[in-house]
Amino acid sequence: MPKPPDDRDASAEPLRLGVLVSGGGTTLDNLAQRIAAGQLRAEVASVVVSRADAGAVDVAARHGLPCEVIPRKSFDGVASFSDAVFTAQREAGVELVCLAGFLSLLAIPDDFDKRVLNIHPSLLPSFGGHGMYGRRVHEAVLAAGVKLSGCTVHFADNTYDTGPILHQRTCPVLPDDTPATLAARVFGQECAAYPEAIAAVAAGRVRWRGDTAWIDEA
Repeated sequence: MPKPPDDRDASAEPLRLGVLVSGGGTTLDNLAQRIAAGQLRAEVASVVVSRADAGAVDVAARHGLPCEVIPRKSFDGVASFSDAVFTAQREAGVELVCLAGFLSLLAIPDDFDKRVLNIHPSLLPSFGGHGMYGRRVHEAVLAAGVKLSGCTVHFADNTYDTGPILHQRTCPVLPDDTPATLAARVFGQECAAYPEAIAAVAAGRVRWRGDTAWIDEA
C-alpha cells in the first residue's frame, strides 16, 4: 500500500489518483487536462463510475484512462458497494481518491482515512448535505440571498459534506444570476481549487490541527 499522502515529499513520484464519478465527468476532464498540460503532478490510475450511462465513461476513454463501472444499484447496501469501490482503488495502487460528482454515499475504510477528497459547489458548511448537489445547491444559494458563493474541497467522511475543509475559493453572487449562470461561475473556481488542493497533498503540504486541515503555503 502506498504511503499516506500526508507523509509524501515533493520529490515523490506523481500522485496516483482514483477519480470517482456519477455524472458527465466535467471535473474528471479538468483534472486530466491539467495533468496532460503539466500543471498538476499526478496521474489518474483509476476511474470508477457508478452508472453505466454516465458521460464520464466517454471522458475517461477520450483521455485513455482506465475506467471501471461499478453500478450502485448492483449492491444491497453502502458497505458492500464501498468494499467494491475501495478494492478497485487498492488494486490500482491509488494514493488519493477524488470524488468528482460522485453521488453515492461511501463507508471509508481505515486505510483510506484522510485519503479521500471531495469538492462541493458551495462554501461549506452552508448549502451542503444529503440531496444537495448540482442545480439544487445554486437554487438554494440564490433563495438565501447570500452575496458570496464558491466551492469547497474537503476530506470526505462517512456522511454528506461534513468532513474537514481543506481549501475554498469564492466568487460573487450577482443580482441577475440564475442557477445556470451561478453554476458556471462556481465551476470556474472548482477548476482551479481541486488541482490546487491535490497539488498540496502531492507535495506533502497538508497540515493538521486536531480535526482541522489547511494547506501550508510556506
